[in-house]
Amino acid sequence: MTPKQFYDWQTSGGADDVMRFIDCLERADIPWCIIGGIAVNHWAGRPMVTQDVDFTVASDAVERAVCVLQESGFEYERFEWSINFTGRSAVLIQLSTEPFYRDFPARAVAADVHGILMRVACIEDTLQGKIRAWSDPDRRQSKRLKDLADIARLIEAHPELWPALPQTLQQQIHRPESPSNG
Repeated sequence: MTPKQFYDWQTSGGADDVMRFIDCLERADIPWCIIGGIAVNHWAGRPMVTQDVDFTVASDAVERAVCVLQESGFEYERFEWSINFTGRSAVLIQLSTEPFYRDFPARAVAADVHGILMRVACIEDTLQGKIRAWSDPDRRQSKRLKDLADIARLIEAHPELWPALPQTLQQQIHRPESPSNG
C-alpha cells in the first residue's frame, strides 16, 4: 500500500479532496501552505494519521481562496479565526485566518506528504505554529497534549531546533542527544 493509499483509506477518500483543494489554490495562483499536524508529519519523518488539513494563505487571498474552493464543490463554514471546508471525504480542511500565519506561505517549501505534493510551512514556522497552539490556554487539553507531542516529534527529528523552545517547553521535553552521541 502506498502512503497515498494508506492516507486515503484512513480518511475515507481524503486524498482526492486534498489533491482537489491543492489544485484549486495552485490554478488560482494563491500563495498558500500547509501548517499544523500535516506539516509536522513532513518534518518529523514519521507521519501520524490526521483527518485535519490545516493551511493558511496570504492575507490578501483569503476571499479568493474561499471562492475557488466553493466553486470546486467544497462547502464552508466561517469561525472567528478559521474557515472550515468539507468535501466528499472525512477530511476537514481548515483555513487559518489568524494574522500570526500570514507570512508563512512566503517561506513554504515543496514537499511530498502522504504521497501528495504540497507546499508546507518551513520547519521554523511549523515549530512556532505548534508552540503558539500549545500556549493557548483556551485550547482543549487533548489538543494541547497533541501539540506537545508534535513539538517533541519535531525536536527529536531536528535537535538543532532545541534553542527555539521557550523554557517552559524545555522543562517538559527531553533535550535530544546530538547525532554524534547517538
